[in-house]
Amino acid sequence: MLAWGGITRRGVLGLMLAPAAAACAPAGTPRSVFVMARALDDAASLDPAETFEFSGAEIVSNLYPRLFRPNPADPANPAGEVVESWERRGARFVFTTRRGLAFASGRPIGAEDAAFSLRRAAALGKAPAFILTQFGLAPDRVRTLDDRRFAVELDALYASSLVRNALSAGVASVVDRRALPDPDAADWGNSWLRSRSAGGGGFVLKRWRPGEFALLDADPRAPDSRGNAAAAPGALKRVALRDIREPAAQRLLLERGDVDAARDLGPDQIAAAAGTPGVKILAAPRARVHYLGLNQRHPILSRPPVRRALRYLVDYRAIAGGLLRGRARVHQAFLPAGFFAALEGAPFAFDPARARGLLAEAGLADGFRVAMDVRSDPVSLLVAQALQASMAAGGVRLEVLPATGKQALTKYRARRHEIFVGRWGADYLDPHSNAAAFARNPDNGDDARERTLAWRNGWEIPELTRTTEAATLAGGDAARAELYRRLQRAVRDDSPFVVMFQETEQIALRARVSGFAAGLTSDQTRYADIRKA
Repeated sequence: MLAWGGITRRGVLGLMLAPAAAACAPAGTPRSVFVMARALDDAASLDPAETFEFSGAEIVSNLYPRLFRPNPADPANPAGEVVESWERRGARFVFTTRRGLAFASGRPIGAEDAAFSLRRAAALGKAPAFILTQFGLAPDRVRTLDDRRFAVELDALYASSLVRNALSAGVASVVDRRALPDPDAADWGNSWLRSRSAGGGGFVLKRWRPGEFALLDADPRAPDSRGNAAAAPGALKRVALRDIREPAAQRLLLERGDVDAARDLGPDQIAAAAGTPGVKILAAPRARVHYLGLNQRHPILSRPPVRRALRYLVDYRAIAGGLLRGRARVHQAFLPAGFFAALEGAPFAFDPARARGLLAEAGLADGFRVAMDVRSDPVSLLVAQALQASMAAGGVRLEVLPATGKQALTKYRARRHEIFVGRWGADYLDPHSNAAAFARNPDNGDDARERTLAWRNGWEIPELTRTTEAATLAGGDAARAELYRRLQRAVRDDSPFVVMFQETEQIALRARVSGFAAGLTSDQTRYADIRKA
């Protein structure tokens, strides 16, 4: 009998399919249950004030409402969700909440819940908190005015579209404060919310076993994006996410009908699945870039010629056209294509001779040895092996250190890596989302409050930080665009970041599934519209 993560297939299916009173080993999944196979090893918490990983962000977006929702059709104008209207008075924003919204508990969502959630996220200071605190948002700058209105005082006259887009990020999710055992606890309920939910986003977290599965039950009161009730005919009652990391296992389960979707198939599995009766492939462009992070506390990686040499030791086209075929394209700027002010073009190409010359200039004519941390999923390991081979051509001897997503990220966030193979997705649909991560580091100390990607790599950049901050205040689109292009060129040409690719997610689905749509960012993937014939 097939075993998944220490639990048998029969036991897992019985738990996942319980709402449908399914047999222990059904032929296909029930119509009311959507079962998805994907790697969940990066998820460390499901508290919306803490989660900052791709899989966790996707789950949380289905558990909680937000102040605003991203608007890919018009990124400068995010759609209000909990917020119905807003007005600006200098650096002060007053938001009015929407009537008729309720948490899964049945309690109406009001201004105090929204204000509490912002205060909570800022006070906790977890990884995504900088999305709020970069504007000077602090607990004492958020005030409830009445049942429906609350005010936020920022520290400067930021562009209003930027502020509203930031409030569409997962960290701006609204939590039901009365559902927490002790909302006044020192940790603001973080230890409780890491594995439970207290939201009103359409689903409730039934159970999460890290390394095995997450079960989300539909809230029958919550409508889908078309206003249809979750209890309507054909609506899902449960979404089950299985932590299955091997692409071959995902493909087998999909073809047998044991899962409805497979999220991590490699090019070979996608090609095979595409020819399987009853299976279809969905290609979804993502605002996600693949990069190498070079720790600037490393005595060799901090040398500018070495940073530049490594840019010529990535075989971009071979990896994108082979190992990541259909899943990525060569892209070397930190803003994804399709974003306002994104740079196109790829000035760096695989050139070992040029790289050796740069290493000689740095006093490293014989090359050097360095360790590289990588997530241990099969595709990432193949990419790491390709990087190991291409860098060896230039005299750089890579020691590949595989780990689970959680282990690799924990080490990276503690600045204990040498080279990190990373993927970064925008937190909201404004250029500042990525600029703030790659080109801003206001405090490089170990106890810094804002721990951006530049901070993680120990990159002290006062001038770029000032330019990034100026771009948030620029008066018009043309002025902002020029500043963001300047930042991208600086990071592309000489920085601890070797940006390599932009991702396209390929999702294999059973043909009976409709309504599955992967958004530009992980937290735009919603489950409420999924139906099964």
